[in-house]
Amino acid sequence: MRLPAKSLRAALALALLSLTLPAAATTFEVEAGRSYSNSYGTNAAFVEGVFDAQPIGSSLFSWEPDVSLGWLDGRDLYEHHIEGKNTRENAFLAGAGARFQYGQQGDWYRHLFFSFQPTYNTGRTPGLSGPLEFASTFGWQGKHFSLQLRHISNAGLHEPNRGETMALAGLSF
Repeated sequence: MRLPAKSLRAALALALLSLTLPAAATTFEVEAGRSYSNSYGTNAAFVEGVFDAQPIGSSLFSWEPDVSLGWLDGRDLYEHHIEGKNTRENAFLAGAGARFQYGQQGDWYRHLFFSFQPTYNTGRTPGLSGPLEFASTFGWQGKHFSLQLRHISNAGLHEPNRGETMALAGLSF
């Protein structure tokens, strides 16, 4: 299988950018799992950099800058072709946003988080139909392990808006 030059350049740019994440981030995560769109699954992988937590005023809420690079394997499903485009191509994603947490350092629920990231998408899948997508994640972050449920879609900016929903497990450094 030969990758188109556009996909190859995008993959190379994402790989080079991912090399800078561990140097700047407080936490560096490698995540993998399965993504589903209309009951059809595919593999997904992400690298994510999470930076120092910042309090929100004098509340128990805090936020952390969060950047991610991801990949979704393509699917060849005839019924999901979008306006004649082949949805078999891989999707490479780059996002930046924030992770939100509640509680003090010793609280058990402090490990729970919600994140939101506007995301650039290079490919088309049955669920991702444009270059601008939005990723929202609910997860649990331990010292060296994370579990996450992530949904990525275009937030109804245009049709189709099926989205990709994935379960991810990650290792943190």
